[in-house]
Amino acid sequence: MATEQRPFHLVVFGASGFTGQFVTEEVAREQASPERSSRLPWAVAGRSREKLQRVLERAALKLGRPTLSSEVGIIICDITNPASLDEMAKQATVVLNCVGPYRFYGEPVVKACIENGTSCIDISGEPEFLELMYWKYHEKAAEKGVYIIGSSGFDSIPADLGVIYTRNQMNGTLTAVESFLTIHSGPEGLCVHDGTWKSAIYGFGAQSNLRKLRNSLNLKPVPLIGPKLKKRWPISYCRELNTYSIPFLGSDMSVVKRTQRYLHEVLEESPVQYAAYVTVGGITSVIKLMFAGLFFLFFVRFGIGRQLLIKFPWLFSFGYFSKQGPTQKQIDGSSFTLTFFGQGYKQGISTDKIKPNIKICTQVKGPEAGYVTTPIAMVQAAMTLLNDVSDLPKAGGVFTPGAAFSRTKLIDRLGQHGIEFSVVSSSEV
Repeated sequence: MATEQRPFHLVVFGASGFTGQFVTEEVAREQASPERSSRLPWAVAGRSREKLQRVLERAALKLGRPTLSSEVGIIICDITNPASLDEMAKQATVVLNCVGPYRFYGEPVVKACIENGTSCIDISGEPEFLELMYWKYHEKAAEKGVYIIGSSGFDSIPADLGVIYTRNQMNGTLTAVESFLTIHSGPEGLCVHDGTWKSAIYGFGAQSNLRKLRNSLNLKPVPLIGPKLKKRWPISYCRELNTYSIPFLGSDMSVVKRTQRYLHEVLEESPVQYAAYVTVGGITSVIKLMFAGLFFLFFVRFGIGRQLLIKFPWLFSFGYFSKQGPTQKQIDGSSFTLTFFGQGYKQGISTDKIKPNIKICTQVKGPEAGYVTTPIAMVQAAMTLLNDVSDLPKAGGVFTPGAAFSRTKLIDRLGQHGIEFSVVSSSEV
């Protein structure tokens, strides 16, 4: 990438937002990494110089780097001002876009980046936005030779690259994977900032739009290799993990399926079927969750219901979401484990005659999902864009993380920053 012609390798757009602050801190850590062999000029961008300056001062204090503010550029721009977005994009090699909900604020940034020859990474977990950006801008981004990569935070790098890692570790052909997400909390409990809550409300409220988009595209189905992966019940028991689970309603399914389509159609690799679940503990937790879920799904169908959900996140999410977000103690006490159960066929065995005859279990483990893992994943995705150019898809375009990074060193980079991929077991059936 042509980093020499731009004053900044990275620009964090929305740096003064709740998640943007953590991304800013993570870029500052990367800049000061003892392993770095070259400079990493970067900037923060947003509407208010004062707020951006405060974010840099907080990061400087937290990281013990008193001169940080003087080392980082500040760019003033506004999502409602296309000319200011153009000016930001012209100064960056890669924009890290932290301004959501992306269904409202994401497209102008994508457009400005493509028009100005700048790559862009976001942390959207909104399938409608992600899929729409692909259909509207993939060809334009390819013409410009830039990379637009969505869902590059906890949604959905662990799942997307976890499936690819599982495939790479299997001594044969992987045909199907189920993943189970477990969130661990410390004594202070869990809490998520209400920005994520809003994105979920708008996403569920506009599900019909996503269905219309998919129906209008009339895509050819990706071929099934091996037996069809059976759907679990809405509440099912996972014997291997000794816990109940429910379908995971985030973006992982959408992202992984798009990656598998790309790997099949473009790289001619064997596609993998995928289903995502989240563990919920024992039967008491299941009952609580059922009531909370029914409550949410009822309110989200109506305009006034959505307004109430947005206005009172703490009440309607039973304390899991708040306008203040988690405390540092809650962040420090939280972590996640994503467990993958895969099945397939030994090398040289035909996939259409017999049942799968090899199983594999892998895991991705990491720190708190929203404000530690997400910034690490986003920043390491950006470093991979800057440094592993020869391993990226040859032309630019709009990509999922798995499509963009399947042949890069991103998994190794994540491992060096506390997001670890490992094989738990592998056996013949």
